Amino acid sequence: MDFDVIVIGGGPVGENVAWRTAAGGLSTAMIEKELVGGECSYWACMPSKALLRPGHALAAARRVQGVNAGSLDAKEVLARRTGFTSNWDDAGQVKWAESENIHVIRGDGEVTGEREVTVGGEVHRARQAVVVCTGSVPKMPPLEGLADTPVWTSREATSAREVPESLVVLGGGVVGVEMAQAWARLGAQVKLVVSGDRPLPKFEEFVGPLVVEGLREDGVEVLLNGRASSIKPGELTLQDGRVVRGSEILVATGRVPATKDGKPLTIDDSGLVSGVDGRWLYAAGDVTGRALLTHQGKYQARAAGTAILERSRGFEPKQWSAGQAWADHVAVPQVVFTDPEVAFVGHTAAEARAAGRDVKVVDLDIAVAGSSLHADGYKGKARMVVDERTRTLVGVTFVGQDVAELLHSATVAIVGEVTVDRLWHAVPSYPTISEVWLRLLESYGL
Repeated sequence: MDFDVIVIGGGPVGENVAWRTAAGGLSTAMIEKELVGGECSYWACMPSKALLRPGHALAAARRVQGVNAGSLDAKEVLARRTGFTSNWDDAGQVKWAESENIHVIRGDGEVTGEREVTVGGEVHRARQAVVVCTGSVPKMPPLEGLADTPVWTSREATSAREVPESLVVLGGGVVGVEMAQAWARLGAQVKLVVSGDRPLPKFEEFVGPLVVEGLREDGVEVLLNGRASSIKPGELTLQDGRVVRGSEILVATGRVPATKDGKPLTIDDSGLVSGVDGRWLYAAGDVTGRALLTHQGKYQARAAGTAILERSRGFEPKQWSAGQAWADHVAVPQVVFTDPEVAFVGHTAAEARAAGRDVKVVDLDIAVAGSSLHADGYKGKARMVVDERTRTLVGVTFVGQDVAELLHSATVAIVGEVTVDRLWHAVPSYPTISEVWLRLLESYGL
């Protein structure tokens, strides 16, 4: 069959590209080999946050004097999680796609020629564009015995039907820390093995220790500088000789693009894949390696879909238009949904300095009227990184209970290149945690 646009991958990124082009009048097919809705809907963002939220709500209630908080019902938490995945049934997602004039094709799509995609022996051709949105897959470490050992990946960690008696988590990234806390609060005995001196090493240096403190309060045993050497059922051996045991072992050591060689597809800001003649092959999402985050992939998808539409009409997408994913370079927001939460956007202080920027760093404890009302003994930190030449923000980090909702204001400030002088007049409501913005600006000095 011939279409104007063929999208390979029916996760949130593929859905956004397909919706954009179909809404613009281009006949669009979307190919999916598993479940329409993809990793985020069934094995990542939604089920993982559904597992975390009840524990966060209970912990928050316990931090307010006068609230008699109970306990978690693991069976009900798992049932609620399963509700968010529609019990791993994509009928609703398929119905939505078809209602938006997106032709759903089941199978494993492979680019086999210029504007040509083959699915199960059937060849489909695209008049305008092929868009690769195949996402990413778990990166497995070179561990002795791994090939013969059944382990959890992020999929098993978010879809398990019962709470394991004990769980070893290998990896101090986002998946590792989130799942360690989720299952600990549901009753598992959890040990988190981190290869370095702190988890979340790509964030500001104070982030990891604060998250470790929160994990330990929940009973998680955190083993730092724990490089694994071998594995067998129920047992992980570290290079220093330590042996870590658990009824289940979660390997959470990162992800790689879902391509044949695991390498990313390099794209320009409109989504065009580099090194391909004819301007017909696009990519968006994790497969590009730019930012392995659902929201950023959806942003790239909207840019690629818009660029395809504009080029089909003889126009080129301009900088700052909806057809350019410019924010990938300057303002990628990310939340780690642990307790305390981590919310970060832009560049760390070290990254900004390495890029040659003259920056001033403002660090503060989050200790304002709003935070003290929000939770007794509220503990959190904030960092603002300011470019001294332009007097604009280049990075912001918050750590603390419920700080995720503070992040978009920082993202807007960075994308809008708002100066600290102008930010001074964005008055935060009292008493809210957002008052920390006023304290950051006062500490910076105007």
